[in-house]
Amino acid sequence: MPLVDMHDMLHHAHRNGYAVGGFDLVGLDFLEAIVEAGERCRSPLVLSLAESHFEHFDFGIAMAATEYAAQRATVPVAIHLDHGASPASALRAVNLGCNGVMVDASHRPFAENVALTRQVVEMARGCGVAVEGELGYVAGVEGEDAAKHPGEVVYTAPDEAARFAEETGVDCLAVSIGTVHGRMKGTPRLDFERLAAINEAVGRPLVIHGGTGLSDDDFRRLIAHGTAKINYFTALADAAGACIRDHAQRAPEAGYTGLHHGVRTAIAAEVERCMRLWGSAGRADEVLAECRPWRPVEHVIFYNVKGIGDDQVEAMAARGREVLATIPGVRRVYTGRAVQHGAQYRFSWVVRFAHENVIATYRDHPEHVAFADDWFRPVAGDRVTIDFSGIDQVGAPGDGAGAR
Repeated sequence: MPLVDMHDMLHHAHRNGYAVGGFDLVGLDFLEAIVEAGERCRSPLVLSLAESHFEHFDFGIAMAATEYAAQRATVPVAIHLDHGASPASALRAVNLGCNGVMVDASHRPFAENVALTRQVVEMARGCGVAVEGELGYVAGVEGEDAAKHPGEVVYTAPDEAARFAEETGVDCLAVSIGTVHGRMKGTPRLDFERLAAINEAVGRPLVIHGGTGLSDDDFRRLIAHGTAKINYFTALADAAGACIRDHAQRAPEAGYTGLHHGVRTAIAAEVERCMRLWGSAGRADEVLAECRPWRPVEHVIFYNVKGIGDDQVEAMAARGREVLATIPGVRRVYTGRAVQHGAQYRFSWVVRFAHENVIATYRDHPEHVAFADDWFRPVAGDRVTIDFSGIDQVGAPGDGAGAR
């Protein structure tokens, strides 16, 4: 199960002078292509789902597929919410399985950006989740998703970047030094001196949004000045679009599958080119060796009740499923009862935590305390509680994904 801590992954890249790709996906072709490219060149990678793309897919369904693909991979993977719209978006992403989140408040005044980002950091820290902040504004020019980033570019000031990083506690910082969302028009004029000053002031991994259209030399200089993650989407969408248009020209009668034939190959080729250029190729084994694995925790309770009947037990369980599932870092709440007659314990809870950190934050969360004190503990004095850390996962039979 090579899901790894995103904080560790990006800090490894920052220390060792390379960048990990944060590749946005909008469908299975993208998801499979990105992982395929990572496997082929043994590269760590970030599977990124941007809230600005949610009109194209159901986030919950996409997360289920993304997490499964990451669990099957043999290279280190992190799953990241890109450009989240609110703290509620970040919470939902964590509870669906992201181990990195970004809530984009870069268009707000400095103090508001700090306050909103710090709120997300405080929630995410209790879940073990890495947080990306953004200071400065990367505008859109043309191409897919560019219209979601209107306005003019605002460059990041090094002194403000240092304050922002210190006051928010973000794990990595997205900065604006001349890139754009979408396609770059003309020759980019990137402010590398500004980037170098930001890197020295901040002292943690930097992120570049808007990687499409930059030259090989641009990328090398970005990485030399502290860039550890490069967000990349437009060029992948363009590669997919070119493939579909080519099929439509050569075979106007083709249906959906005919038009999409080869799309995954085209996307994977561009992803692999980036991984090799950015220096992440061949790094998978050392990242797996040096980064903490990302493992869920199963919070299991076996219990018997006294003084209430089965209908009341189910009412209590239904209340718990509703309330406890809203707590940050709670992935799933499952309640059950023993199948075997005469079992030592008749009832059970299985609450899946995103990370070991959630054990403490869940225990002390007011919603949990209120439910436990008012509903559960008074009738379930006979109980045993154990927290299990996931050790490994096995793929479905026949899918080629054995125990990792």
